[in-house]
Amino acid sequence: MEAAKPAAEAKPPAIPTDHAAERFYSPGVMAAARAQLMKEHGGATAWTVRADQLEYRSRDGADAQAFEGEAWWGGDASKWVVKARGERTDGEGWETGEAEVLKAWPVGPYFDLQAGVRYDLAPKGRSYAAVGFEGLAPYWFEVQGTAYLSDQGKVSARGEASYDLRLTQKLILQPRVEADLAEAGAAKLEGGLRLRYQITREFAPYVGLVRERAFGPAVVAGERAGSTAVVIGVRAWR
Repeated sequence: MEAAKPAAEAKPPAIPTDHAAERFYSPGVMAAARAQLMKEHGGATAWTVRADQLEYRSRDGADAQAFEGEAWWGGDASKWVVKARGERTDGEGWETGEAEVLKAWPVGPYFDLQAGVRYDLAPKGRSYAAVGFEGLAPYWFEVQGTAYLSDQGKVSARGEASYDLRLTQKLILQPRVEADLAEAGAAKLEGGLRLRYQITREFAPYVGLVRERAFGPAVVAGERAGSTAVVIGVRAWR
């Protein structure tokens, strides 16, 4: 009598072809049902639109309005991502305004690799190639970082991290930090603390405090080195 092979060496069982449901339904109907089930468990296409920040900033001098958000469409294998952000100062117009169109691929259960283009609408029209990552780091930190190459050959980068600290089921404190770096040595650092209340999971007003600080040539050129703002806004998604 031949000894049984270890489980690691044994051949896998044959794929079943005798589906019990086909005793009552035609093979064609059941094949379509199995295909739909496979699609719903890994092959489905989904989408979302999210406004992370839609806020009014009260600060020394002119107040400002700022927004930041993204939308994506796709499935498990890849998806398209559109990001937008901007800031407008009372009496001065748009200080910044940009949009990115990226293709994203998963590089693990928690991170996506992203590549695409960015276009600045303000203060000057400028195009960039972009490559970066976005995901959930250990201890539930949401992080992302992107490197840019402009149409003038200049390199820059941006990174940000945030953390949702749940004080209650609906009250959430979010510390957030963002850094912008440029080849010429100019840099900007922004830190914020926002307290939001989830009226529903999709809609949450918030209040907070934001501190900005510029370094390098931007300060030499006469811009404000730093500012502090009290913010009020909403976070929403669908």
